Amino acid sequence: MAYATSELVWIRSFLASVSVFPPPMTLFFDSQAAVHITQNPVFHERTKHIEIDCHFVRKKLEAGILTLSHVGTKHQPADIFTKALGEAQFQFLKGKLGLLDLHAPT
Repeated sequence: MAYATSELVWIRSFLASVSVFPPPMTLFFDSQAAVHITQNPVFHERTKHIEIDCHFVRKKLEAGILTLSHVGTKHQPADIFTKALGEAQFQFLKGKLGLLDLHAPT
């Protein structure tokens, strides 16, 4: 999340240098826990190792540079590469990615 945020900050500064000022950018995540940890100003013992990254992301959220949005597992295109899926879910995500069978008869 922190790496994606730093990339978005870089893109935003590049766009500002060419006089384009985009609205707040949205990060989509499938982990609700990561979103809640980033938005919650209170850290717990088990999250100490990610505290610096969370502060970085939280500062960008408070500055209005980005927003966070949850993407459910059923709509997560990355799952096609990382999980064993049923045929229906595989076909649905394949359609979202725009993948075509090059060997299919036309």
